[in-house]
Amino acid sequence: MSAPFSLSDDHVVVIIGSGAGGGTLGNELAQKGIDVVILEAGSRYEIPDFINDEWAAFQQLAWKDKRTTSGSWRIATDFPNLPSWIVKAVGGTTVHWAGASLRIQDYEFKARTTYGDVAGATLLDWPITREELDPYYAKAESKMGVTGTNDIPRLPGNNNYQVLAAGAKNMGYKTYHTGNMAINSQPRDGRGSCQQIGFCFEGCKSGAKWSTLYTEIPAGEATGHLEVRPDSQVIKIETDASGKVNAVIYADKTGAMHKQLARVVAVAGNSLESPRMLLNSESSKHPDGLANSSGQVGRNYMRHTTGSVYAMFENPVHMYRGTTMAGVVRDEVANNPKRGFVGGYELETISLGLPFMAAFMNPGAWGRDFTSALDNYDHLAGLWIVGEDMPRADNRVTLNKNVLDKFGMPVVNVHFDDHENDTKMRDHAYAQATALYDSVGAVRAFPTPPYPSTHNLGTNRMSDNPRDGVVNKWGQTHDIKNLFVSDGSQFTTGAAENPTLTIVSLAIRQADYIESQMKTNTI
Repeated sequence: MSAPFSLSDDHVVVIIGSGAGGGTLGNELAQKGIDVVILEAGSRYEIPDFINDEWAAFQQLAWKDKRTTSGSWRIATDFPNLPSWIVKAVGGTTVHWAGASLRIQDYEFKARTTYGDVAGATLLDWPITREELDPYYAKAESKMGVTGTNDIPRLPGNNNYQVLAAGAKNMGYKTYHTGNMAINSQPRDGRGSCQQIGFCFEGCKSGAKWSTLYTEIPAGEATGHLEVRPDSQVIKIETDASGKVNAVIYADKTGAMHKQLARVVAVAGNSLESPRMLLNSESSKHPDGLANSSGQVGRNYMRHTTGSVYAMFENPVHMYRGTTMAGVVRDEVANNPKRGFVGGYELETISLGLPFMAAFMNPGAWGRDFTSALDNYDHLAGLWIVGEDMPRADNRVTLNKNVLDKFGMPVVNVHFDDHENDTKMRDHAYAQATALYDSVGAVRAFPTPPYPSTHNLGTNRMSDNPRDGVVNKWGQTHDIKNLFVSDGSQFTTGAAENPTLTIVSLAIRQADYIESQMKTNTI
């Protein structure tokens, strides 16, 4: 049978979300001859629709539906209705991402064993190892065209990277380069190479950066086994008398409700919307929401320990030219408790456009220090800190039943408090980054607080023991065999690496498992 599929077709796999997890899973299943319906809350934009203007692109692509925030993290003060910055469009946040594609290290899969019992943290070892995931990492790197792998040359370094590299050398760092990036450095898979356009986080105008929008999804659609339904906001996942999921209720662009029957459901709406869907799917058989017998749905939210450091130089840098994330220093990623914290962090080049700099540099600030940075925008270099934050049971996503969306469903509240380890890591990274820029003659270097979260992780975490998490090593929920989680919410711990490569690798692996389970009629 070929797409489109009937609402009454109960043999399809329904995937909620079309990003790194959902879009990849959909294509992988379609390539195996399995019929798939992807429900995507956002609209479908193609490459010509993208805008190299950050504010306009934000308005076009960002998930702007209201959310609420609590906790001591600064985001609750600065951006209370925008705790995370994700995309609401076909392709999900693979439309808005840097392209950095790093493998999680072996020790980071064993965080509880490696770090020990960290007070106030709910550390677990992942139920899978780096060795188990390596074959899928290799498949993902090949699929995504990751530079620095498979004999694919790395991208050239822009001025922002040249400053970073010079400082790294002066600091005695050994591991720095222009990154393992899912951005074509040479023509590949029918797409051209990076044109170094700049302002390229939100929509790659040349199509050189990997996105499920124009790689996985069209490939899946070409098989006749994949249908993508944009502007389809999922309201609830239903279950049958036995407790298995059997249908998904969603609203179309007009607000009309539809019920799509399903053999299998995979939730891939990110670490905020995925737990929201499970919690909003409560019933008499599942009074606390789906897959939540452990009470773990929504808990252990992680966002990476982040922050930025910018530096002003006497001569122009033009950090905004070329790829937005143009290089990485990896020396601080090793676990070295002598620094005063466990885990590690990456230093990655970053730049923001002038209006975004004004909004995010130090929200609410004014005065000479602030305005002089904006006046000398073309003289700035910048980097972003990406570090492993500690999972905490009370850092969580819950339903705010006092605030409803346009369909009458409770929105999410995101509660977050930095762990002491997170704060110590951020302070160390601020100091190292400042020293790096000082070593190459910065006139002034200044840290900036974290932006709204882009690496949203946890909330439906993997665990060996069902009481400790939501899904098993395959992303299959402990409670319901035919319900899966296919996004970053299944991460047991956050590690220090940008998460997309791991999400894609897990989706490829999960597709193999779902196929095997369907063949044996286990699901």
